[in-house]
Amino acid sequence: MHSPTISDVLRARRLQRAHLSPTPLLSYPALDAAVGAGVRVLVKHENLQPTGAFKVRGGVALLAAMDPGERARGVLGYSTGNHAQSLAYAAALFDVPCTIVMPENPNPLKAQAVRRLGAELVEAGADFDAARRHAEQLAPRRGMRLVSAANEPDLIAGVATAYLEIFEQEPDLDTIIVPVGGGSGAAAACLVASAISPRCRVIAVQSRNSPAAHDSWRSGRCVERTNNTSAEGLATGSGFELTQRLLRDHLADFVLVDDDDLRWAQWLLMRDARTVAESAAAAPLAALLAARDGLAGRRVAIMCTGGNAGETELRACLSATTPG
Repeated sequence: MHSPTISDVLRARRLQRAHLSPTPLLSYPALDAAVGAGVRVLVKHENLQPTGAFKVRGGVALLAAMDPGERARGVLGYSTGNHAQSLAYAAALFDVPCTIVMPENPNPLKAQAVRRLGAELVEAGADFDAARRHAEQLAPRRGMRLVSAANEPDLIAGVATAYLEIFEQEPDLDTIIVPVGGGSGAAAACLVASAISPRCRVIAVQSRNSPAAHDSWRSGRCVERTNNTSAEGLATGSGFELTQRLLRDHLADFVLVDDDDLRWAQWLLMRDARTVAESAAAAPLAALLAARDGLAGRRVAIMCTGGNAGETELRACLSATTPG
C-alpha cells in the first residue's frame, strides 16, 4: 500500500472542488482567554461540512477517483458514524451503491443521516473492531469494494485538503492538534505540514480509554488495546498500518486525555466559540489545555473535526465540571 504524496493531495482538491467548499479557520478572544498562556487558538471548523465532519473530504476524493467499473461494484465501509456518512454522501453524489456496517446501537443522529443519504445500514458487533471484522467478511460476499476507515491513500489525500486550507489561511502557524481514531486526519496533517511548513509541529490526541493508535505510535508497530472511550471518533482498538507509517515519519508528539477532559473541552467550545462539537472534535482543545504552558505564545490550530453530537453526549457536556 503506497503512501499518499502532496501531489495526491493537490489532485484530491481538484476532484473535490465542484462538491465541497473550504471551511473557516476562526479565532475567538474568549477561547484564547480560557486557554491562557498567550496562546492564540484557531479553530478549523470541519463541523460545517455537509455531513458535519471532516471525513466527507476523503469520501468525495475516493469515489471521484474511482473508475466506472469500481463504482458499479459499490462500496462497503465500517464506521462509528462520520466515515459512514462520508461514504454515503459521496456514494449519493456519484450514484454508487453503498452499504455501511456500524456497531449495534449506533449514534442515532449518525445512523439516521446514513439512511437518509440512501445507503444500506447494517448493525453488527459491539464496537468498531467487531463492525470492521463483519464488514471484511461481508464485502467479498457481496462483491463490493471494502473501504477502510484509515488504510486508504485516496481517502487520506482527500482529508489532507483541510490542511492545505489551514496553511493558506494561516501560513505562520506553529502547531496543529488533531484527534485520532484510525488516524487519517493526523496522518493527513503530517503529510501536508512536512511538505508545506516543516516548522509546524503536528500533535495527535486520543482518549486514554482507547489508546491503540497512541500506543502503536509509541511502540513503532500496530498494537491492539482496550477500546472503552465514550468518544465515538476516538474509539478504535488497533492501529492502522498506513496512518501509523505516516505518523511515525512526521508526528511531533502524541498525547492522551481523559473522557472527562473531552466533555469539559466540548463545553468550552460551546461557551466561548459558539460551536457544537462532538466529543472527539473537542479532544484537540483538551490536549491544548493540558499542554498550554509548553505552547505559550504560540499560534495553535485545533481541528474541530465534527459536530455530530447526539442528545446523550450533549447532556453530558452541559453537566461537565472543570477537570481535576
